[in-house]
Amino acid sequence: MPVNWTIKRFDELTPFELYDLLRLRSEVFVVEQDCVFLDMDDKDQLCTHLMGWKNGRLIAYTRLVPAGISYDEPSIGRVVSSPAERGTGIGRLLMEESIRQVHLLFGPQPVRIGAQLYLKKFYESFGFGQVSEIYDEDGIDHILMLRS
Repeated sequence: MPVNWTIKRFDELTPFELYDLLRLRSEVFVVEQDCVFLDMDDKDQLCTHLMGWKNGRLIAYTRLVPAGISYDEPSIGRVVSSPAERGTGIGRLLMEESIRQVHLLFGPQPVRIGAQLYLKKFYESFGFGQVSEIYDEDGIDHILMLRS
């Protein structure tokens, strides 16, 4: 079954969509990765939210961040797919759609991400390159990556 992509500004999200995206982020970043951190960082209100739905269930999500919020360049953050959908290619579809949407929203320009180190090769497959040393974020090794 194909993925139905929706993209909305924060003020366009329904309460149900907001609940679903926060639940998915919590399921993966807090529970699965056993990482205690404050996910709601006051950036969501400034961002556009890309959601992938299948059978009425949110299975993939990214936060598209304008330049000047997290980095000098626009960025793709909170990249998450449902554990139940892993191995289906949803992560690849999510990144392809995220890159497409970032360029539609902000124009063709470099995109910076803060990536978990273990996903370096995955992001390199989309043209991102490492531009920082390894750093710790909430107990997980990360690197900054840039796609020119």
